[in-house]
Amino acid sequence: MGLGRGVKVSCTVNGHKQVADGVWEGESLLYVLRERFGLYGSKNACEQGECGSCSVYLDGTLVCACLVLGGQANGRSVVTIEGLEGAKVQQAYVEAGAVQCGFCTPGLVVATHDLLHRVPHPSEAQIREALAGNVCRCTGYAKIIDAVNLAAGRL
Repeated sequence: MGLGRGVKVSCTVNGHKQVADGVWEGESLLYVLRERFGLYGSKNACEQGECGSCSVYLDGTLVCACLVLGGQANGRSVVTIEGLEGAKVQQAYVEAGAVQCGFCTPGLVVATHDLLHRVPHPSEAQIREALAGNVCRCTGYAKIIDAVNLAAGRL
């Protein structure tokens, strides 16, 4: 590999094979998803893994896509907000009024999805712990907790 050519990343994203050529070795998975694959649901906010806006599944594990190198996704499976099955969690967020500016919502929905698949009926403490890596500057979190409880009742 010569200088400036980058690497080839081939992975499955939301059930579909995706390939990106010329990925810079330092390019984040978030950048690959948004700028190379056109999946804009995962948001780019802090780029430090502090806000959770870019939460995705990598081989079934919840990760901040801004902290994963794009090349690390090679040969692996990624699921973004666009690829989550069903819309029950998203609908619960809307109905509970937990969506205001919407910037944090995709990450919160993915984290909620992860929580509810691990703990179908979580306590408030479990919800707070599971969503602790997600920052929302608009809602005050009460409606987010309501949305998780509403979704839990439907799944």
